Amino acid sequence: MWPSLIKGIIVFIGKVFETAIIFTFFFFNSISLLIVLRLLIIFWSMNYIYYFIDKFDKSEILSLDKRINLIYRNYTNKYDEKNIKELVKFCKKINKKIFISNKVNLAFKYDFNGLYIPAFNKLTNFRKFNQRKDFKIIGSAHNYQEIKIKENQGCEEIFISPIFFNKKNKKFLGVIKFNNLALSSNRKIIALGGINKNNIKRIQCTKSRGIAGISGIKKTGLI
Repeated sequence: MWPSLIKGIIVFIGKVFETAIIFTFFFFNSISLLIVLRLLIIFWSMNYIYYFIDKFDKSEILSLDKRINLIYRNYTNKYDEKNIKELVKFCKKINKKIFISNKVNLAFKYDFNGLYIPAFNKLTNFRKFNQRKDFKIIGSAHNYQEIKIKENQGCEEIFISPIFFNKKNKKFLGVIKFNNLALSSNRKIIALGGINKNNIKRIQCTKSRGIAGISGIKKTGLI
């Protein structure tokens, strides 16, 4: 009697343990699925998404969502114009918009979709270039003064940064300061800096029309 009873108890405990494992597996996978779905909803609600690159990498570009625009930014190496020509040609072929940072002459020479003016560039002779058909000027700013400079430069969209903490920018704006700056302009606002899968949902609490970044966009797992 006792051996069979003990055996029954052991089998019962085993079944309970097995059920608990199955339940835990499905529970956490359901949570993970909900998180991914939530991120996808946020991602697809963005009207403007920009991804910074510093080299021509076909596989990287093809791995990006079709709605993501590219900004070619290279402040360290000498510009390889042959490489730039191939980059633009490839982007045109796959119908992906490509902007170049800070180089007006190259923007026109190789038919980029537009120009990105970084925050440190405070020259005001860019507005005349905004008259060209199918050519857009965008730029970044960190404060009110720089936002007004970007407006005078003819930027249609202004990237305000850094919205969140990251290793490069320990001082960041946060949602409230970001919104205060965003409200000071009638241009389309793009959030930049420190965006990742843990804080991307907070973008919905801002006046931002989109997001921009490098590693942050990759880490959301939505490229």
